[in-house]
Amino acid sequence: MGGALRDGFGRLCVVILLAGCAWSGASSGAGAPAESAAAAEHRKLFEQERYPSATACKTCHPGHYREWSVSQHAYAQLSPIFNSMHAKIVKLTNGSNGDFCVRCHTQVGMNMDEPVFMSNMDRHPVSREGITCVVCHRLENEYGKVSGRFALVEGGLNTPVFGPSGNAELNRVLADPGNYQLTTDPAEQGRVVHPEVRQAGQLTTSGFCGACHDVTLKNGFRLEEAFSEFKNSPAAKRGESCQDCHMGKVPGKKSGYRLEPAAIVGGVPTEPRKRTNHMFPGPDYPVIHAGIFPHNPKAAELATMREWLTFDDQAGWGTDEYERRADKQKKYPSRWRTVDDRYDARAVIDEQEKLLAEMQEQRLALLREGYRLGELKVTRASRRGLRFDIEVRNGTDGHNVPTGFDAERLTWLRVTVTDPAGEVVFQSGDLDPNGDVRDLHSHYVHDGKLPLDRQLFSLQSKFLTRNFRGGEREQVLPVNYSLDPLPFVRPEPFSVVLTGRPSDARKHKRGIGPLESRIASYKVSRSALKGEGDYRINVKLMAAMVPVNLVLEIADMGFDYHMTAEDVIQALVAGHMTLWDKTVTVALDGEKPAFDLAGTPEPARKDGKGN
Repeated sequence: MGGALRDGFGRLCVVILLAGCAWSGASSGAGAPAESAAAAEHRKLFEQERYPSATACKTCHPGHYREWSVSQHAYAQLSPIFNSMHAKIVKLTNGSNGDFCVRCHTQVGMNMDEPVFMSNMDRHPVSREGITCVVCHRLENEYGKVSGRFALVEGGLNTPVFGPSGNAELNRVLADPGNYQLTTDPAEQGRVVHPEVRQAGQLTTSGFCGACHDVTLKNGFRLEEAFSEFKNSPAAKRGESCQDCHMGKVPGKKSGYRLEPAAIVGGVPTEPRKRTNHMFPGPDYPVIHAGIFPHNPKAAELATMREWLTFDDQAGWGTDEYERRADKQKKYPSRWRTVDDRYDARAVIDEQEKLLAEMQEQRLALLREGYRLGELKVTRASRRGLRFDIEVRNGTDGHNVPTGFDAERLTWLRVTVTDPAGEVVFQSGDLDPNGDVRDLHSHYVHDGKLPLDRQLFSLQSKFLTRNFRGGEREQVLPVNYSLDPLPFVRPEPFSVVLTGRPSDARKHKRGIGPLESRIASYKVSRSALKGEGDYRINVKLMAAMVPVNLVLEIADMGFDYHMTAEDVIQALVAGHMTLWDKTVTVALDGEKPAFDLAGTPEPARKDGKGN
């Protein structure tokens, strides 16, 4: 009887604790009483037994962890741009969009029933790991294209996981306690590991990636089509997979896989096998403090996320140069009051920045595989004017470029023509003071402060929504502006099989298909030319994570980590990348036109930045 009462009381405590967690999280920032420190730690221990952190996997898989820690998967939930964009869409749809966006970015958080919108600094540590280890390796069922909506197998470290090759190597390691000292029982001494690796062939298929990378909204709107594009590509017809290009030796290109141990236990490696790369470089890059991304156990042990935000790494804290000339009377935040703590933090920041620089090189390599700058052909060079064409090619045959959330990806040509004196006589693809190209979404163009760039070449797709009295308009977010379609996300009342899209929104795709190309044509009027001589045409193929106007569109929701819109925009524009750079010199000589003058692409600068 007493034991039953104790067990019942324990269960009641857990229920009360979890209910308190939901209360505290849901009311974050609303003035409700905060969860006590003791309750928070108790909750974290309880939930760690449901979904282990990637740091627990790091013990035996340090290489996988290092690659993942700086990946876009690891950044998926931490992104302040995503968090605010998700909140804005939930607001515009009167909450009916629910967890649709965040469910892809933190499956762990949504499986834990965390609030749909809250600061990442208040989420569970495993939740803010985004697409963490258990998201792929605790997925038992084959869900297909479900936009990230799937349940994860719960359990601690000693719960079976799912892998591509099954149990053979794990059984050998478990049978060798002298070298590896492993146990599958948490009550025993030794390193606790999963007792079984259940073979999951889906992990090696492109369909596994399609579970998240083909996004169709509840009303039938096709938001992302990366997997669908792949399924219709030459690469798919040859039997290649997403993993072949995105988890191999060279990012964005089928290049084979490394042969390495999958685990290193106590310094002893397992037998070498096919080793996939978990870095997953792509067009995104972090805009947050280096103390909180990449994921790093050293950083987490040294300070909380909020404490890291008070460490001024840009001012040089913790460097010899700074500390030698530092004002001894300066008042530092309590966590960084001593010079030793600042030196410890600087050591972590240096490690983080080294990893971020490595990812930057991988990102540049990936994007240069997908985007190619072809021939620059001058078709007229005379006092009547200057005309030239530039070819932009898709270098991959696996999908369009850009792909995925192509209405968020900005890739464009920055073209500058200078006269013999070095003065600029023509520009297209230049940025307004906010950092936007001069398209219809530029606030400076909208307000009449700058002219529309009518010769802009951009591969960014645009959302079109239905208006109140017919017609359509471009939107930054795919939510209707007018009052005619009710601002709720709901299933269409009729089949969309024939139309292929809902009636109130569509997307104007501007990408380039596999191995296809597009010609950008430019004209410089005779009035802009300054007479005969050598004119220089410079062309840069540029790439940005997202346009600045998206940040301005969601700024009213605020940004995580106490960032302002200006903070986000400055980091966003600083990350713009020059993929290819080409210059051609054209001689204007009377009325005689010059034809077929081709330039050779030059590599982008090493830092990848074009500003």
